[in-house]
Amino acid sequence: MNHPMDPVGRRAFLTKTALASGILPLLAGAGSARAADALKPTAEAAPGAMAGAGTRVALPPLLTPDARFVDVSRGDPKPHALKGEALAEAGLTAETWRCEITADAFTEEPHTKVAATLAKPLTLADGTALDLPTLMNLGRKHEVHFLKAMQCLNIDTPLGQGLWTGVPLREVLKLCGRMNNVRRIFFWGFHNNDPKQVFKSSVSYTQCMETAPGDLPVFLAYKLNGEPLSPMRGGPVRMIVPWSHGYKSIKWLQHIFVTNDARNNDTYASGNNDPDSFLKTAAYVEKSLEGRKFKAGEAVHVSGQVISGLSGVERVEVWVRRVEGKPGPLADDAPELLSAPWTPAELEPQPLWIDVLPPGVQPQQVLGFDRKSGRPAAWPPRYGMCSYTAILRDLQPGSYEVRARSVDLNGLVQPEPRPSQKSGKNGIQMRRFEVV
Repeated sequence: MNHPMDPVGRRAFLTKTALASGILPLLAGAGSARAADALKPTAEAAPGAMAGAGTRVALPPLLTPDARFVDVSRGDPKPHALKGEALAEAGLTAETWRCEITADAFTEEPHTKVAATLAKPLTLADGTALDLPTLMNLGRKHEVHFLKAMQCLNIDTPLGQGLWTGVPLREVLKLCGRMNNVRRIFFWGFHNNDPKQVFKSSVSYTQCMETAPGDLPVFLAYKLNGEPLSPMRGGPVRMIVPWSHGYKSIKWLQHIFVTNDARNNDTYASGNNDPDSFLKTAAYVEKSLEGRKFKAGEAVHVSGQVISGLSGVERVEVWVRRVEGKPGPLADDAPELLSAPWTPAELEPQPLWIDVLPPGVQPQQVLGFDRKSGRPAAWPPRYGMCSYTAILRDLQPGSYEVRARSVDLNGLVQPEPRPSQKSGKNGIQMRRFEVV
């Protein structure tokens, strides 16, 4: 889509103007003949914030403010709850933050026959542990910016999206000189000096050290949306693994550990989770629709967010059906879902990026954005998200269910190709509402 002519950007432009878009038929889903006959609504694609009759829908900002991220922090107490001197003693202030980088000196046959080594380990004991000024100095040459959606592997909703800024892990490891016999890099953060609370994740040596041109490195982040990373968001420094769920992007980073043991022993692996999962392409429906009542003749505005996972996003579709009572949930492969008349929703348009990004960050600097046009290679951007919208009109009085699903760039429909919930929750969501 082209940029708007006025300087406020298309997203703001659409917020100010009235809705004007085509009407698409939404027929009743598979069910009783009476339900099918009773329902002849229309779905109206609605780019941008809603205007006109019915309940307005205010789309969330593309960059979630720090305080509006959903918090799923671990710890007792949660490290970001520490105050004053306790926060400083924990090494969670800009002045006191330190990160040790060490090597696994042990061997365990048949898994590790030779120990990993670092020429120059960085430790607290010898006063060489990485500090924030050193990390930010590396950023003068190697700084990266990435627009990433955060989602917990076991929570069926996005947590927020931000522009994360930092330094690739590979550049930090170069401070340690030559590495030998390294096949995996583990990392963990501050967890109240309690071994039982340590939460660790890892990447392979290859994932750390090599990315294709313009691709996405693992990096140590110290800014969110142009501002210093707060303790609430895992600051002063956290790890960001662009392609994965939040469990890989460790908060309150304080330890990096290289090993010749190639096994993935992430904390999440012990909970029957896929410890190497990528974000999944999936659409989620706003919770605020659940239980709402609308007057007959009033437009029903449906919105939500779609995450662009490993396979990207082709489109989002919605399906509404009239129901009696509260029927049981539909399995993801239920015949009703597979044969339903799904109708395309409208993805919110790209903004004028110079209006959205923090001061000092040009669109051409963001990973995954074209260096000439300053626009992402895909929309929504890879491992990012955007909102979608649709308007349901002409609904007769009764109870309704509405669902949304994504279709990826391979043509696979949510929850495929990875329906297993232990690699990220991407089941088709449903919300109920009434027309009275």
